[in-house]
Amino acid sequence: MIITDPTESLQLTPHWERPDLMNIRQLAQFPVALIGDAQGRMGVMHSALRSVTPGLKLAGTVLPINTREGDNLAIHRALDDAREGDVLVINANSDTNRACFGDILGEICVSRGIAGVVIDGATRDIDELLAMGLPVFARGISPAGPFKYGPGTIGAPVACGNVVCHPGDAILGDSDGLVVVPQHLIATALERTASQAGKEDNLRALIPSLG
Repeated sequence: MIITDPTESLQLTPHWERPDLMNIRQLAQFPVALIGDAQGRMGVMHSALRSVTPGLKLAGTVLPINTREGDNLAIHRALDDAREGDVLVINANSDTNRACFGDILGEICVSRGIAGVVIDGATRDIDELLAMGLPVFARGISPAGPFKYGPGTIGAPVACGNVVCHPGDAILGDSDGLVVVPQHLIATALERTASQAGKEDNLRALIPSLG
């Protein structure tokens, strides 16, 4: 960490299996809405979690973080164990009065190849995050800065946007919102989404005949 605050209050699960990023990147070629449809419309996060960096899409593996509202100590510590292609998925208790993420953490994310950030809470420094090209989704935006007291957990399942997210699950985001795919279903989701895309293409081919 670049900060020196004590981390004894944090619970760590630093090692877990991560899926093949190639499958997630192939899945990311499809819209989030289509991926959700192909999963029986399950795994779609609450609509309150929106992109605060317009035009930037997100696709990677879930690195789950649970933190007290308005506190980002666990987020700082999680980046010590993060790997390229991870997405920070943060349960910040849906609080939007105080941001738990901003440009300094964003710069660390970019330097470590983090694929994006999802916060069931608030962020700030929107212009800077957009300029650095880091996809960030959040429930809200606030200029109020965070504390660094803990407690928190890193690497254990969290609820985010009404979806339970396990470490190593796939998460994808675009202008419509966010969808989570359990790790053991990523290959199946890819097949089903491609099939659903084919069905919709067949329907679109019929549209000219309706005129």
